[in-house]
Amino acid sequence: MNNVTIIGIDLAKRVFHAHGAHADGGVAFRKRMARSQVLPFLARQPTCVVAMEACASAHEWGRAIRELGHEVRLIPPSYVKPYVKRQKNDTADAEAIAEAGSRPTMRFVAVKTEEQQARSMVFRTRDLLVRQRTRLINALRGHLAEHGVIAPQGPAHLKTLAAAIDAAESTMPQLVVDVGRVYLEQVDRLSCEVAELEKILRREAQCGEDTRRLQTMPGVGPITAMAVEAFAPPMSTFKRGRDFAAWLGLVPIQHSTGGKQQLGRTSKMGQRDIRRLLIIGAMSVIQWASRRSARPGSWLARMLDRKPLMLANKMARSVWAMLTKKEDYRDLGSAAA
Repeated sequence: MNNVTIIGIDLAKRVFHAHGAHADGGVAFRKRMARSQVLPFLARQPTCVVAMEACASAHEWGRAIRELGHEVRLIPPSYVKPYVKRQKNDTADAEAIAEAGSRPTMRFVAVKTEEQQARSMVFRTRDLLVRQRTRLINALRGHLAEHGVIAPQGPAHLKTLAAAIDAAESTMPQLVVDVGRVYLEQVDRLSCEVAELEKILRREAQCGEDTRRLQTMPGVGPITAMAVEAFAPPMSTFKRGRDFAAWLGLVPIQHSTGGKQQLGRTSKMGQRDIRRLLIIGAMSVIQWASRRSARPGSWLARMLDRKPLMLANKMARSVWAMLTKKEDYRDLGSAAA
């Protein structure tokens, strides 16, 4: 085992499998161990590369293994799958992880800190509660539509449903009124919890220099800034802003062959949370510019005439530039007139 250069570990809840390989790719060992044996086993190994699939528990393991002196490489599971030989089992998965981790052109996931994971938990919890609130409102709209009460979509029209329930108490069955009020109580409770989580996100967004800097860009608020802080790797990972935009999935899909470029729709193959928020922010900027009209001859005005939906791509590249150069946002109208 002294010549081991890379160890692939198939993570699990209780039973882990490790595959050690030499520099030439030969098998050094295959080992099955319990959860409590993983760190003591790795502590006895010489300093080497430890590769794992990027999953929910991989970042905690990555931080613990890094403290032992090893180099940690987290690999997206979709990049490991092509290296699995025939039948899938834990031993074959560990070997595939070691094989994928040894490739010089492989792309890896940065190990997150505890602070990043904590902030991502707040962000994802808010997102979950918003989805639950939307489901409750849509369910209430559907039930009341069966009794002739019609209201537009969205939480802004929830007062219409509440007023309809109160006004129709004498005409609707009492059971419908009682259940409708249960829906309204649940929606109010979720709205209060979402508001509390948004306060936490705003407070955290004011604590960091990078998050404050990102909020100087139009269309980027505290929630988007916290999403970049929580989900994006260090900007030094990307050579240019276009690489960051491609990582987010804000570039066209390529079907190029024979030296001819064929570009399709936006790929959406990347970090969906940041991508979704940047698109929402871009659409808000476009709506503002459409109402007030952008400065004639500015970059924004020219972009709106050609490809307005590419503003999210531009915002992603600007995020990379701002965080890399440690500069605040520069006004597009004056910078590209």
